[in-house]
Amino acid sequence: MATIDIYDIKKNKVGEMELDDSVFNAEVKEYLMHEALKIQLTNRRAGTVGVKNRSAVSGTGKKPFKQKGTGNARQGCSRAPQYPGGGVAFGPQAKTYNLVMNKKARKAALRSALTFLYQENGITVLDNLALDAVSTKGFVKVLNDFDIDKTIIITEELGRNLELSARNVKGVKILKGESLNIHDMLKYKQIIFTQDAVRKVEGALKP
Repeated sequence: MATIDIYDIKKNKVGEMELDDSVFNAEVKEYLMHEALKIQLTNRRAGTVGVKNRSAVSGTGKKPFKQKGTGNARQGCSRAPQYPGGGVAFGPQAKTYNLVMNKKARKAALRSALTFLYQENGITVLDNLALDAVSTKGFVKVLNDFDIDKTIIITEELGRNLELSARNVKGVKILKGESLNIHDMLKYKQIIFTQDAVRKVEGALKP
């Protein structure tokens, strides 16, 4: 069974814990990670861009001049794309992006990402991350002690002192266990878990 060391915020080792092999030592399925990432990024798109085609612009549908005898190319409508103020031909239209990945595959993708990070020594577990006071300097010192400058922090509860201390630190994102997602894991490549958050994530992702 996979194990990992537990530290306090001063980087003193205070113990170790066993990790659920089905979550942190699973098969890395890169195709599922790619699929989950693609769906997450696609669903972020607003889909509100759109232009007017020839049926949507204002104007008459009358022919601008007769079909024959003027010496000009025949025209059917002044709302056509070649006219100033006419509709756009083949322009973008508003649409809804709503891709769905089934729950079993999504959990497998998250387990693959956690396993990958565990194998790359990208996971750090702390006994707790309760700060005595709001202090950005103190929070940055904790990161420096662990030689980490870009990370996600996963806690079971969002403490006010921690949230306020970290909000202005570049490259740090704090999430609750249920908000863990494939994009952030692949973007930050380092995760700091509290001990309780590890168990919560294991319970949520266990197959």
